[in-house]
Amino acid sequence: MSEKNFSNKPFSNMELSSFCGQMALILKSGISATEGLDIMLEDASSEEEKAVLHALLDDMTESGSLPHAFESVHLFPSYMIHMTAIGEETGTLDDVMAALQSHYEREADISRTIKSAVTYPMVMIGMMVFVIIVLLVKVMPVFQQVFVQLGTEMTGVSRALMNMGNLISQYAVFLSVLLLAIVVFGFYAVRTASGRALSRKLGYHIRPIRKIYEEIAACRFASGMALTLSSGLNPDRSMELVCALIDDPFFLQKLDTCTEKLSSGEELASALFSSGIFTGVYARMASIGSKTGAMDQVMSQISSLYQDEIDTRMNNALAILEPTLVVALSLIVGIILLSVMLPLMGIMSGI
Repeated sequence: MSEKNFSNKPFSNMELSSFCGQMALILKSGISATEGLDIMLEDASSEEEKAVLHALLDDMTESGSLPHAFESVHLFPSYMIHMTAIGEETGTLDDVMAALQSHYEREADISRTIKSAVTYPMVMIGMMVFVIIVLLVKVMPVFQQVFVQLGTEMTGVSRALMNMGNLISQYAVFLSVLLLAIVVFGFYAVRTASGRALSRKLGYHIRPIRKIYEEIAACRFASGMALTLSSGLNPDRSMELVCALIDDPFFLQKLDTCTEKLSSGEELASALFSSGIFTGVYARMASIGSKTGAMDQVMSQISSLYQDEIDTRMNNALAILEPTLVVALSLIVGIILLSVMLPLMGIMSGI
């Protein structure tokens, strides 16, 4: 388990995956959860990690309940606490911990994919804006002096670009505040729950982004259902727990519809298809899983397929976006320089 300040925010997905993996290994070896926490405490390398494990061990010793210990430190998500409680009740805590490791590892993969897909374009766009501003504010005035020394003035595109550079210099303070506001909004949109909800709402108006959001929600749903169904829960209870994993309001509407259909007696596979949660090959896989009694395994396969599809879609988008941004930057810089150099070369040739 990675270092963590006991009073800080909850664990990341990778930290949860690491913890669950260690606990699964310990439980499968026939060691109790209490002894396992004691072993992890002995191996802990940081004071923060020791503080968390010590608190877990103390509560575990008093209550005898691992989910109660998780809840007491306020660092573990409610879904993990619920699943751990189910594992204790059904005697499958080792299997649940192993499944939770895979679940949170997949969640971490999704987060990494999204972060890499957003970070690179933002860096490229920032570089483009910086280069263009430097050309307009610093380079264009130098060419303006050259034109003046040659007894002429900039005209056309070069003059318009020069005026743009003057405006940027004149309103530098205002533009700096505006840029800072954009950066703050970017952090708000990425780092806060309300910000992510707002960016998701805006993104849903763009078809390619909406498709990615839907696939991410479906991947999380299938991963959660695989875990709950493999723990022996019925579809209704599984749906109830998995709903806590989904933060996409549009997908949650589909889940509500599916839950209603389940309550009216419809089979899980049929409810998933009719509510629009799974379509095409995924709906057929769910139908086969329902008929063969292997719905948990099918859900795990569906989750993996969605993960591969998300990775492919993100990589394809980056493969298109990267050269597009480079070409755009080259064209803009080329236009700026040519707007100055061509008239200048014409003047020089006439001397």
